[in-house]
Amino acid sequence: MTEPLAYAQPGREIGRRLDDDLAPVVIVVDDDDAVRLSICELLESVGMASLAFASTRELLDADVLDRPGCMILDVRMPGLSGLDFQNHLAASGILTSIIFLTGHGDIPMTVQAMKAGAVEFLTKPARDQTLLDAVNRAVTADLAKRGEARTARENAALYQHLTPRERQVMRAVVQGALNKQIAYELGITEVTVKLHRSSLMKKMRAPFVTHLVRAWQSLPADLREELVS
Repeated sequence: MTEPLAYAQPGREIGRRLDDDLAPVVIVVDDDDAVRLSICELLESVGMASLAFASTRELLDADVLDRPGCMILDVRMPGLSGLDFQNHLAASGILTSIIFLTGHGDIPMTVQAMKAGAVEFLTKPARDQTLLDAVNRAVTADLAKRGEARTARENAALYQHLTPRERQVMRAVVQGALNKQIAYELGITEVTVKLHRSSLMKKMRAPFVTHLVRAWQSLPADLREELVS
C-alpha cells in the first residue's frame, strides 16, 4: 500500500502536531498526485496538519477516520466515488466534515452532497483562500459535533446514576411542571419532590433548570423515552 503523504508543523490556528491525536488534521483524498501535493503544501503553509491519500481504499486501510478535523474529498476517483464514500461514512456512523473538490461538479451532484451533510462543494481549481475558509468552517463544525457528542456521553453516564424516582422528577421538571404538580402526579409530598430535585440536579451537574433541560435534550432517545415506574 502506498504510504500517505504527511505534513505537519506547529499551527497558528487549528493545526498543531500530526502525532497529537487530539489535534485537528485535514485528510486529503484525490487520485491526482499534483492536486494532493498542492493542497497539502497550502495547508502546511498556514500551519494545518494534513494526511494525503490517492483513494478511499487507502484511507480506510490507514484507520485515521476517528481523528478530529475534516476531509477534502475528490468526487470522481477509481473505486468508491466521493459521494458513495460519503454515504458509506454516514452509514457507519462517522460524521466527518467533508469538503468536496471536483472538476466535474454539476448542480444535482452538489445538491446531493450538501443534503448529505457536506460543508462545501468546490470546483477545481479552487482559490486558495476559498479552500482555506472552507477548511476552517469544516474543522470548526467537526470540533463542535465532537464536543456535543462528548457532552451527550457524559450526560448519559450521569443520568444512569439517578434513581428511578429522580428520573421521574427530572422528566417532569424539564417538561415545565411545578413542584406541587409533580407531587400530585407522583403521589408524594412537595418537600420530597424538592429533595429529589436537589439531588438529581447535583448528580447531573446542573446548577440551573436551563442546564438540566439541555442535558435532557442531549440524552439518547431510548433514555428519554424509557418508562420509569
